[in-house]
Amino acid sequence: MSTQDVTAEPTAPAAVVRQLGLLMQWQARRMSQWLPLLVIVQVLLAVTTVFGYGLLVGTPPREAALYLATGAPTITLVMVGLVMAPQQVAQSRTEGSFDWMRTLPIPRWVFLAADLAVWSLVALPGTVLGVVVGAWRFDIALSVSPWIVLAAPVVSLTAATVGYSVATLLPAQVAQLLSQVLVFVVLLFSPVSYPAERMPAWLAEVHQWAPVQPMAEVMRASLVSDEFGVSVRTVAVLAVWCVVAVAGACRALQRRA
Repeated sequence: MSTQDVTAEPTAPAAVVRQLGLLMQWQARRMSQWLPLLVIVQVLLAVTTVFGYGLLVGTPPREAALYLATGAPTITLVMVGLVMAPQQVAQSRTEGSFDWMRTLPIPRWVFLAADLAVWSLVALPGTVLGVVVGAWRFDIALSVSPWIVLAAPVVSLTAATVGYSVATLLPAQVAQLLSQVLVFVVLLFSPVSYPAERMPAWLAEVHQWAPVQPMAEVMRASLVSDEFGVSVRTVAVLAVWCVVAVAGACRALQRRA
């Protein structure tokens, strides 16, 4: 793909769509050496989360099984957005390709959308497999809501834009270190695979306003709609985080242009 292919001024929606497709191709080709490995890592993350927690708890009661089975796909989406995407952005900043992309005369949101689309596709196989393996391992019947087609993209978008903002605003080394810390926070200290009631009161209160718990609740209610619901407050908190994260990521790109 040549530079001329993506530097044409977007004069119509068709031109913007074409630029988005070309940028996605460029990003995929840039990561072609690592893309299959990244997909495999996400698949392994989803599967090992299910079986690893299964080894810890043995044969769990039904409620615990539901949390564990629905937690794996949520963890996959969150990990891609909050951990792997910032690491790749930090690496592209270090090698200079990130700065080169920002010199192209394209809208910043198109640049952001291309990156987010690629990372969403990376997360998709692990997310689907996590759902299937979790339901099989813990012997639960899924009752998938039609809202899953909205819930999963919103969770992925929110996580990725938060991670993108962190990777864009902070020094590359700090962003990579922070992404490693977030691995432990999400896996062990976030109410994704267990109820928030098990956490200390102060930490549970923090998670009510942080994005991870709403993400988990929305995914859980979408995958097992017969067992779980989602409150208006949860949807509102997640929506606010999504809007703020997208706006923050776009603003970060413009500020550093």
